[in-house]
Amino acid sequence: MTGAGKKAAEEGEGCKMQIEVVAKEKKLNRLTLLVKDVTPTFMNTLRRNIIDEVPTMAIKEVEFRKNSSALYDEIIALRLGLIPLTTDLKSYNLPEECTCNGEGCLKCTLKLTLSKKTPGMVYASEIKSKDPKVRPAFPEMPIVKLLKGQELEFEATATLGRGKDHMKYSPCHCWYRNVPEIECDKVKDAGKIIKVCPTNVFEVKGNRLNVKNVNACILCGACADADENMKLNIKTNQYLMYIESFGQLEPEEILKQGITVLDKQLDEFEKIIPD
Repeated sequence: MTGAGKKAAEEGEGCKMQIEVVAKEKKLNRLTLLVKDVTPTFMNTLRRNIIDEVPTMAIKEVEFRKNSSALYDEIIALRLGLIPLTTDLKSYNLPEECTCNGEGCLKCTLKLTLSKKTPGMVYASEIKSKDPKVRPAFPEMPIVKLLKGQELEFEATATLGRGKDHMKYSPCHCWYRNVPEIECDKVKDAGKIIKVCPTNVFEVKGNRLNVKNVNACILCGACADADENMKLNIKTNQYLMYIESFGQLEPEEILKQGITVLDKQLDEFEKIIPD
């Protein structure tokens, strides 16, 4: 952090924020983080920045040259806009921040094309991009099915955008929850607790109930209802945050960009505060 963001972190109440990686799930493209020494307000601000402010590439306009498929141009254009595109933030500017003033140049726009005449499903992998770094994140996404004698040909324009302007630009699903604190030393019927727990938090060792995976606890309270000796609380100023990418950016990059945006917002806010 730099500027006002760093100042806020160093001079705010409590300790500096701490972030630990709990898990990386490649199959789900999800990053789980343990965030300490923060307030609920900060967590929600970071979550909203990640969803709404981190820019990604998406198709903005489509020029159809041929379309004899069963779907109207508007329906196919909608589907194209929702195809996640891998994003290279270093090579492109937001249109409103580009030197061309949003008129459209190589620094803020990218052309993609598709042409197919043969029968069968048209997949995202068949979209040709002029930039190999920007391409459909999920090649097997279907667009439309062509029958014999039908064809589809178009040229699309992709730009950077933010989720606050249109959801197709949002980089991920992001949420957070409290960190549980569990005391189960005095539980009498360990088997009963294991049976009612929906997320497999506990295990039995030496006829005693133990917490196997505290981060799996969803604070449903089923264990506390089953045994009055079970103590279930939450840790203050600690949260589990989940960042599940839609494919445009890696979860780690999304987090970094979200913090960068927040830092920039704090700097801008500091400038407008009277001395």
